Amino acid sequence: MASPKKQLQGLVAATITPMTEHGEINFSVIGQYVDYLVEEQGVKNIFVNGTTGEGLSLSVSERRQVAEEWVTRGRNKLDQVVIHVGALSLKESQELARHAAEIGADGIAVIAPFFLKPWNKDVLINFLKEVAAAAPALPFYYYHIPALTGVKIRAEELLDGIQDKIPTFQGLKFSDTDLLDFGQCVDQNRQRQFAFLFGVDEQLLSALVMGATGAVGSTYNYLGKETNQMLEAFERKDFSSALNHQFCIQRFINFVLKLGFGVSQTKAIMTLVSGIPMGPPRPPLQKASREFIDDAKAKLKSLGFLSSTDLKDGNLESYIASASLSNQSV
Repeated sequence: MASPKKQLQGLVAATITPMTEHGEINFSVIGQYVDYLVEEQGVKNIFVNGTTGEGLSLSVSERRQVAEEWVTRGRNKLDQVVIHVGALSLKESQELARHAAEIGADGIAVIAPFFLKPWNKDVLINFLKEVAAAAPALPFYYYHIPALTGVKIRAEELLDGIQDKIPTFQGLKFSDTDLLDFGQCVDQNRQRQFAFLFGVDEQLLSALVMGATGAVGSTYNYLGKETNQMLEAFERKDFSSALNHQFCIQRFINFVLKLGFGVSQTKAIMTLVSGIPMGPPRPPLQKASREFIDDAKAKLKSLGFLSSTDLKDGNLESYIASASLSNQSV
């Protein structure tokens, strides 16, 4: 059975894939990105090539290169690097799983195939089993995100007896708002040392109460410090303080959701806060508008997440200029 150095817990940043203005992957900034997560946000675990990382918009070759760069740059700095290897093609997913093992990743995760969909638990487990078997030494995590996959098989049902079929199974990334399903995943598996990683950043405190052992999310790239403060307050049973931190995070997420918030906007915010150029998203996604960036900047400042000295306007101005040109050409 796969046994990680230690259980995957705490915050896990769903990493962005930096790109150049021409849509090629900008590998040159990943080392700086690692240092920023560790030193500025206090985040030492990452989830690579997931939704935030546009993994399914990358070629298999690109996914391999991105995974290898994160593992290489994170060595002796990051605690765990989990690579998402899910794909519509079983063969591609197996190739990515084998590669993750070869480069020294700490675990792999797989999303449910979402074009020709599995129609019940057994069919889904059979697919996951084939991928996990391609990397038998790596911990395996299921990436549950039914809103995007359209696969509505409940995680609670999937976990029932899963280690009998997939001995390397170590936990799941639960990206859904169904706290009943999540709670039952925890409640019915208390005797197992599974990692229950919640994936809805704005509801994390609720999941912690239900037994979440950690969280995977995009906002931990730039709100990791604030979220870690919430985790620390929860651990010391200062629930009032933890709630205040969660509400503060919610104020920002609620604000940007109303403006339209996704991978494109996450890239713009990360560029703004970190000063590391994240570049544009891959089509069909489009760059965040200048209006969004200006509004997000103002909100971050008003909530105390961003001071004037934190602003890294050089890369932001470059982003805004290209975004304006892009929007004019649409």
